[in-house]
Amino acid sequence: MKWGIVFASTSFPEPDRAIAMAQAAEAAGFESLWCPEHVVVAVGEGATPYSGSIDGKMDRLWKRGGIPDPLVWLAFVASQTSTISLGTNVVILPEHQPAVFAKSAATLDSMSGGRVQLGLGVGEMPEEYEAVGMSYTDRGKRMDEYIEALRALWQNDVATYHGEHVHFTEVRCDPSPAHGMIPLHIGGASPAAIRRAAKYGDGYFPWVGPGLELHATLRTVIGDVRSEAERLGRDPDAIEYTVGGARTIAEAEAMAALGVDRLTIAVRAKDISEMRDELAEFGEHVIAPTRDL
Repeated sequence: MKWGIVFASTSFPEPDRAIAMAQAAEAAGFESLWCPEHVVVAVGEGATPYSGSIDGKMDRLWKRGGIPDPLVWLAFVASQTSTISLGTNVVILPEHQPAVFAKSAATLDSMSGGRVQLGLGVGEMPEEYEAVGMSYTDRGKRMDEYIEALRALWQNDVATYHGEHVHFTEVRCDPSPAHGMIPLHIGGASPAAIRRAAKYGDGYFPWVGPGLELHATLRTVIGDVRSEAERLGRDPDAIEYTVGGARTIAEAEAMAALGVDRLTIAVRAKDISEMRDELAEFGEHVIAPTRDL
């Protein structure tokens, strides 16, 4: 079992605290750090409610210091670590121009020695799309094309791609990712997200919203992704499954039985010394005994 830390950039956004947390996580045996993305958050009356919280608000994401750009935050901590993977959970890909995003992600991956993993989603906030000047209603179709365009730019010395929303002919996009490609983990639980994960995903982040039973939901959506992957002629075991909701050995064993490959936790401590103790203790008492699950 692999272990990662979610909300890494929002829990410890400041420079010294970010470095301390990343280094403590690496020392404790965590495999990865995962950072969310929201360029802006609508807070006015009538704003679209956030489905990830019961009250429809995102206050918990920024209450410690905002929502840093995930690639910038990860680049900063990459320079002070050596092995821990650098993940997004999730970048709202249709809010980005795909060639520009491909360049940024590949640069970070190249300079960090191939440590980037990209969690990607379509998001659900029309106000955010409006603020970045991207259309909202066609975000799913653009997501599929953007994934294909990213891979074309990374995989080919000279890339050509022509879709409905993305067009380029015989272009170079250097540097390339360190290993030729960056793993893409698809987030969500909708039928479209399941289809997208089965077709495109190196990994899948199931979304289990408030009020849903965790294990039953995971059993269903993971099974659906595996079935769809088989239907498409893909090996379902080639897709890595990452979820939260476990902090003990017994909980990790139950998740492994569901087919989960990586578990993520949020840091509970609020200051550096408490955080270091929390992560070191977790590494000793949970990560080490569950490595072979």
